[in-house]
Order: sequence, then C-alpha cells, then structure tokens
Amino acid sequence: MDNWRNMVLAGVLTLAILIGWPILTRTFFPVANPPATKVVDGKSVALPNPAADPAADSAAAVRDRATVLRETPRVRIDAPRVAGSINLTGARIDDLVLSTYRETVDPKSPPIRLLSPSGTEKAYFAGFGWAGDGVALPGPDTVWRASGPVLSPATPVTLSWSNGAGQQFEIALSIDDGFMITAVQRVANGGAGAIAARPYALVSRTGTSPDPDSWTQHVGPIGTFGGATNYDIDYKDLTPANGAQTFDSTGGWIGFTDKYWLVAIAPDQRVPFNGSLRGGSGDRYQADATIAPQVVEPGKVAQSTTRLFAGAKEIGTLQRYESDLGIVNFERAVDWGWFRIIEKPIFFVLDWLFKLTGNFGVAIILLTVVVRGLMFPVAQRQFASMAGMRAIQPKMKALQERHKDDKPTLQQEMLKLYQQEKVNPVAGCLPIVLQVPIFYALYKVLMLTIEMRHQPFVLWIRDLSAPDPLTPLNLFGLLDFTPPHILAIGVLPILLGITMYLQFKLNPQPMDEMQKQIFGLMPWIFMFVMAPFAAGLQLYWTVSNLLTIAQQKWLYSRHPGLQAASAPAK
Repeated sequence: MDNWRNMVLAGVLTLAILIGWPILTRTFFPVANPPATKVVDGKSVALPNPAADPAADSAAAVRDRATVLRETPRVRIDAPRVAGSINLTGARIDDLVLSTYRETVDPKSPPIRLLSPSGTEKAYFAGFGWAGDGVALPGPDTVWRASGPVLSPATPVTLSWSNGAGQQFEIALSIDDGFMITAVQRVANGGAGAIAARPYALVSRTGTSPDPDSWTQHVGPIGTFGGATNYDIDYKDLTPANGAQTFDSTGGWIGFTDKYWLVAIAPDQRVPFNGSLRGGSGDRYQADATIAPQVVEPGKVAQSTTRLFAGAKEIGTLQRYESDLGIVNFERAVDWGWFRIIEKPIFFVLDWLFKLTGNFGVAIILLTVVVRGLMFPVAQRQFASMAGMRAIQPKMKALQERHKDDKPTLQQEMLKLYQQEKVNPVAGCLPIVLQVPIFYALYKVLMLTIEMRHQPFVLWIRDLSAPDPLTPLNLFGLLDFTPPHILAIGVLPILLGITMYLQFKLNPQPMDEMQKQIFGLMPWIFMFVMAPFAAGLQLYWTVSNLLTIAQQKWLYSRHPGLQAASAPAK
C-alpha cells in the first residue's frame, strides 16, 4: 500500500513539474532564443527570423520602406559596422542596418535592420532639434542642407538651416567605427536681440519589442539617471493617460532596449538635462533628453553635444564608450541583474576561451572543466559525507526508535553521533548550493550577451543560444514532421538525462522509498524541463555530469570503503 501511495505521489509531482514549469519559465525564466535551425533530411536548415527586423516590410506594412526612403532627400551613412541614411527632412536618422549582424545563422541572410522611417510599419528613428518661444525654430518638416553626401568616420557632415530672421541652426554629425554618432547642435544669432532655445534629442519608436520582457531580462524603456540605471519602466507604463515619466540628471542616457540592440541618447555628461519617457497614440513611444534653455546674445553662438548609440549591446563596446566618453553606467544597458558579480567573470572567461579556441562550444566545455576543477575538493568532501551518512543509517534508526517520544533528546543524540562518526549532513548540499549561482550566471550570459548569439558548436548545433534542434521523434529530421514543443527533445537533453541517471546511480541510495522513487524520476523529468533551454546550457550540464561521474569513479577506486558504505543495504 505504501509503495502504491509513493508511486502516486511521485507521478503527481512529475506532472506538476512538467505542467507548471513551462508556465513558470514564461514569466520568470525565458528558456532560449527562438530555434535558429531545423533539421530536414538530416541537414541543418536556417529558419527565418522576422522578429530580428523591428521594421520589416510585409503585406501589413503601412507603406513600403523603399518607397518612403525615395521620397525625401538623404545623406548616406557608410561606416564599418552600420549603413543607411539620414533624412534631411526633419534631420532624422531613420534608416540604419547593422552590417555585421545577420537575421539568421545563414551568412547570406539580410543584415539586422534597427531604424526605419516614419510611415513604415514599426517606424523607429532618432532626431535632434530645439524648443523655445519667440524665435522661428526648425521642425519635423524642415528641409536641411547637408555639407556632404556621405557620413563616414572620415567624412563628417554638417546639416544647416536658416530661419530667415538672422538665426542659423546647425547639426554637425560624426560617426566612429562602432555604433556611436555624435551630434553637435549649434545656433548662431545674427539678429538684433537675444534669443533662448532648448536643444533636445529624441528616439521615437512605433510598437514594442519582439523580444520578451521578463523578470530575468528587461526589454523596453531604459535609462540612467542620478547614477542608477532604471529597469522598472515597461511599455505598458507609457500611456497618454499615465503621462510622461520624467527624470532630472547630470550624466546618464535614455532610450529603448531590445534583447541584443539598443538605441539611446546621451547628452553632455557634465550638463544637467531633463529626460522623459512617454507614450502616444498609435502605439508610439518616445524617449527624449532636453537641456536647460541657452540664451544666445546677438553675434554669439551656443552649442551642445549629444551622442546617439544605435547598435549591438557588445560588452566590450559598451565598456569602451563608458570609459572613453564618460557615459555613466553605459555598460548597464545589459541587464545583468543581482548576480552581476558572478555573471561578468563567467562571461569574460567564456569570451577569453572562445577567442583562444575559436569555438564557443569548446569554450563551454573548458569552462565546465575549470568550474569542476575548482570545486573538486568540495565535491570530494561531499561524496565522503554522503557515504558516511549512509553508513550510520542503522545507528540513526536505532536512535529514532529509542527516543521517538523525546525529540530534543533525539536531536542531541544525533549531533553526538555526527561528531563521533565525523560526518556532516549539510556537506552533501554544498556543491549543489555553489553550482546554482554558476549555472544561473551561465544561463544569463547565454540569454543576454550578443557575443553568444548564433555561435555554432559541431555538426547540427549551429546556435548554442537556441535549443537543440535534432530530435529522434521525427527520426532526426528524416520525417516531414515537427513534434509539439513540449515533446521536441533534442539529443543534448537526452544525454543530459542519461548522464544524470548514471550519476544518481553512483550516489548513495536514500533509505526512504519515496525519496528513492523521486530520485529515480528526476533525470527524466529534467530531460523534459531542460529541452527548451539553450543548447549551451544543456552542454554545460551534460559535461558537468560526465566529470562528476569520473570524479566519483576515481574517488571510489582510491577509497573502496566509501563505495561499500554507499551500497544499499540488503
């Protein structure tokens, strides 16, 4: 009867995990990037990724992008990492692709499009201008004159416009070899009286990000104000009814972030500015930064500098801009979260190993070896403690029978027994406790850092940040059948379950039958649970299991008494 009850309880627990875990992960732990490939007839085929293009042309587009681009005069952008054009009507940077990043793992797929002009689906652009009263100012319909046809690192471009009343407005644009555009806004007063104008810069976006916003990764409005980076504002908070979210700061930046991409404006870090995030009609959102009014006397010139970042959130690039340009907390555009102190070292070790080996999967394997090597002494004590606990089980049973009605005395006697036998019941949990933050840190690194995006390993695994696409349920791609998501278990998750099962078989067997049954089911439950996660995470866990098995075998070969103590009683 007890065995039947235990089996029922184990079955209920299994169903609760399999059904409840997907619900939990959707809210708190996004499992992986969308599948990057599909195995067809035994070959990996790249899948399209329309979400990578936030302004993709489609049948539902408001207007065709190419048509809209032809309607206005433009200055071409030609830089090593980005390409596109500047709209001279309104002085908008509204046409930008990231030349070194592709939508899919196919090297012939289109580059990532980041910015798109107003009038197209999911328009996304940045602009510069002035606000004020009593003076004619350039607006969204102003047509600017450009000093040159191409903006490149070697050829800056100045946009100019005169209001006909003596004031000349200029926006001097320069671009570096990365993702940063610098705009110097000048106003020269040739009139008879003083004028006042407030320079501003803005980022406008129609629609929200295609990337999921969750507890572990922030996607949406973002900024640094007063020395702290704000991840708490979501698109749903920016509605006309709620009004604008405003901040005052000296130093900082503001904009919108996707999982891998960022468009943000950073005013002069030495000048106070007012930043605001707001929502408008038609699913439009805006981030802007405005500095205090500049009073320009007759014959004088006033200027301000703002930087626009539009590109990939590469850790090294963000850190370089933070240190070289002094942009406060710019590296925090990557939402590391609470475990930043662990995640960043994990990332830098992985990145170093990747540059050393040229293969990110090999780098993960080497990282696993490093982690297990550092934890080797702790794991040795764990195995010895687990075997020792198993060896004293008969004595513990006798104490429980003798003092079953006197719990304080039972606890005292059990503590004495632990001291006499030199075992620690908590020691077996220590390696697991130490592994949890490392495993979570690797999960975050694989989820957040663009350096890991579309990184291949071997054979069919062409993106370690996506799930393993090879599953036996369709005969490894030979059948024209896509299994349901919950059943599409790849080869790596299966290996993870098998290695976990072998590892549990080497561990001391629990005396309680319920615990034994649960431990027997856990490897196969985790096989299903881990299937939707990134292949890199599955690889780490599988290799870690193999190293643990080897370590246990080695320990038992040197100390046969431990294995004898671990054997289940007959």
